[in-house]
Amino acid sequence: MREELRFRARLRGLAREAAKFGTVGAFGFLVNVLVFNLCGQAAGLAPVRSGVIATSAAICTNYLGNRYWTYRHRDKSGRRREIALFLLFSAVGMVIENGALALSHYGLGLTSPLADNLAKNVIGLGIGSLFRFWSYRTWVFRQRATAPAPPPDPVPVGPPLR
Repeated sequence: MREELRFRARLRGLAREAAKFGTVGAFGFLVNVLVFNLCGQAAGLAPVRSGVIATSAAICTNYLGNRYWTYRHRDKSGRRREIALFLLFSAVGMVIENGALALSHYGLGLTSPLADNLAKNVIGLGIGSLFRFWSYRTWVFRQRATAPAPPPDPVPVGPPLR
């Protein structure tokens, strides 16, 4: 019974964390789509170049949201390590996201703005977001180290030995 309660509490905590991560991600998604389409449609940049610029803008937005809202209760020591890992895993997510775009645009020849947006902002971003959620919570925004509980006092079982 006690294990079941702990499991449910952990599951609720994970659901709250995923909801916050999703909210931050939704805002980052809006930044990503807006910048991608401004760079590609208005400025005439190549699709992958537009994608890298857009993802970079979203990474900055997402770091602030995740550090100061989603994972604000997590360990804040080692900020350099945290930022370095965040950028590393974000870069891997960027490769996943823009790799789907490059495959669609250059490999499959699907070159319409709609195809580019679906490849990058639906397929690539979806897979990249799953990777980012796992890597950020596992490696970047780690749980605070808690002191181990003191051992229980020994209970005497019989008369004291002489």
